[in-house]
Amino acid sequence: MAKRMVIMLICVGILLGGLVGFHFFGQFMMKKFMASNAAPPATVTTAKAVEADWQPQLHAIGSLRAVRGVDVTTEIAGLVRQINVKAGQDVKAGTVLVQLNADSDIATLNSLQAAADLAQTVLARDQSQLAAEAIAQAQVDSDLADLKSKRAQVAAQQALIDKKTIRAPFSGRLGITLVNPGQYLNPGDKIVTLQTIDPIYIDFFVPQQDVSAISVGQTVGVTNDAFPGVRFDAKVSAFDPKVDTTTRNLQVEALVANPKAQLLPGMFGNADVDSGEKHHYLTLPQTAISYNPYGATVYVGKDSGTKDSNGKVVLQAQQVFVTLGPSRGDQVAITKGLDAGAEVVTSGQLKLKNGTKLIVDNSVLPLNSPNPTPQEQ
Repeated sequence: MAKRMVIMLICVGILLGGLVGFHFFGQFMMKKFMASNAAPPATVTTAKAVEADWQPQLHAIGSLRAVRGVDVTTEIAGLVRQINVKAGQDVKAGTVLVQLNADSDIATLNSLQAAADLAQTVLARDQSQLAAEAIAQAQVDSDLADLKSKRAQVAAQQALIDKKTIRAPFSGRLGITLVNPGQYLNPGDKIVTLQTIDPIYIDFFVPQQDVSAISVGQTVGVTNDAFPGVRFDAKVSAFDPKVDTTTRNLQVEALVANPKAQLLPGMFGNADVDSGEKHHYLTLPQTAISYNPYGATVYVGKDSGTKDSNGKVVLQAQQVFVTLGPSRGDQVAITKGLDAGAEVVTSGQLKLKNGTKLIVDNSVLPLNSPNPTPQEQ
C-alpha cells in the first residue's frame, strides 16, 4: 500500500513538473514570436520646430512698363541722309537721331526769306512816304499785312525743315533700328524704339478685398525669374480710382528702381506688397503635417531611453495633434500642440505608429522655403 502511494506521488510530481515546464516554454516562445514580429526601425527625416516673424504680404504677378516709351517715327516723308546714333545707345532728350534730306526745302526757305526781306524794305519805304504824306495809310497797312504773310511762310517752311531733323523726344535707351542711309521713309514709318527704363513701372492687380491694404508710397518687393535671388525695391506710385467690374480687381502701379537696367519693358515680375503687422509663429515644413478627418497630426521624435552601438540616443515616434495657422510657400504655422525646438518627422510618416524606433537621415531634406520657385528637373 505504501509502495503504491509513493508511486502515485511520483506520478503527480512528474505531471506537475511537465505542466510548469510547458507553461514557461510557452511564455518563452510567445516572447520570441513577439520579438520577431516587432516593427523594425524606420528611416525618416526630421526638422526642428522654429519660431519666426512672418510679414503678411500680398502676392501678385505684374507686367513691367517703361516710364516713357515710344516708337520714334517720321512726321513727313523724306530720304534718310544720315543716322547719328547706334542701336542700344543711351541718349538725352533732343539728341538728333536721323537727318532726312532737306536740300530743296532749304532752297525754298531761302526764297521765302528773300521775299520777306523785300516786304520789310517796301514797308519801311512806304512808312517814310506816309510821313511825307505822299501815300495813303491804306498802302502802309497793305505792306504790313504782306510782310506778316511772308514771315508766316518762312516760319512754316522752317518748321517743315525742322521736322526732317528727327530728335529724341526724351532721354532713354534706343532699340535696334533697321533704317539705313538712302532709305525712303513715309509718314508714320518706325525708325527706332526709345524707352526710359530707370526707373521702370510694374503694373499688377490686387483683389477688391485687399484694396484697403494698398496705399501710395507703400513698399513693394519685385522679383524676376531672369535674376533669381535678386530683389528690386519699388514703391506704389498710383492706383486706379475704380475696380474692374469684370474681374473685381484693382490695378496698381509701382515705380521700381532699376539702376543697372536689368529689368526691361514687357517682362513679367512678381510683386510682394507688405500689408499689416508682423506675426510671431512656430513654423514647420508643410510635409511634416498629416491631414486626417479627425485633425492634423505630426510625429515627434522622443527619447526612447536607449542608445545605439555608437552611443547615440535612439528616438521613437509619438503622434501629436496640432492646430494649424496660416501658410506661406513650403512652410506652415503651428498655433497649438508643439513647443519650440521639438524634433518633428518631415518625411516617412506613412510607416510610423506610436513607439516606432526612428533612424534619422537628413542627407536629403524636403523643401522648406517661404518663397519657393519652380524646380528644374
